[in-house]
Amino acid sequence: MRLRISSVLCGILLLAGCGQQSAQAEYQGGGGTIEAINHTKWAISWFRVNGQSGLDIIGPYQGGGGCCFGVPKQWQPGMTVRVDWKTSVAFASDVPEIPEPKRPNLDNLDAKTADLRARKYNDEYLAWRQKVKTLSQEHSLTVPLPDYTGQKTCGITVHFLPCDQVKVTTSCADYVNPRHPIKEPLRMKDPKVCPK
Repeated sequence: MRLRISSVLCGILLLAGCGQQSAQAEYQGGGGTIEAINHTKWAISWFRVNGQSGLDIIGPYQGGGGCCFGVPKQWQPGMTVRVDWKTSVAFASDVPEIPEPKRPNLDNLDAKTADLRARKYNDEYLAWRQKVKTLSQEHSLTVPLPDYTGQKTCGITVHFLPCDQVKVTTSCADYVNPRHPIKEPLRMKDPKVCPK
């Protein structure tokens, strides 16, 4: 029985891999990873480029990503990619205007009193979590794909910037490499007013 289930799972995974290849078949240029650099205080809960998942949750001022993304072999003027993502609160301390309820000390309390305080705390905590969740937002931008004529491409790197802005590159140079074309510092502060 165990062998049969393993065989079925292997078959499904192989078929899923075949579907992935056909979905990427139009991209004959340099293939590679789909990476992200988060320059903001917000967590990136998920992100996609042209519908392809980046696989990772990216914390504030961090990077990550997964497989796979390729660009067409030849760059054409006006080429764009669509980037979809969700921002959310990374840490409770990021929203001091919505203070997290304090966990009660239940030591030395009789069972009934401890239960009442624990239930009250649980209700307050759930209400707080709901308020924090309302700060999550989904975004979508179509951004230009920079000219990569004559260059080796290595997938795509998405840079999430303050004010829900995005830049992308197909460069093979890592973010810390001086040849990486996007030079914004990793830790960027939100301006008082975002450009429109």
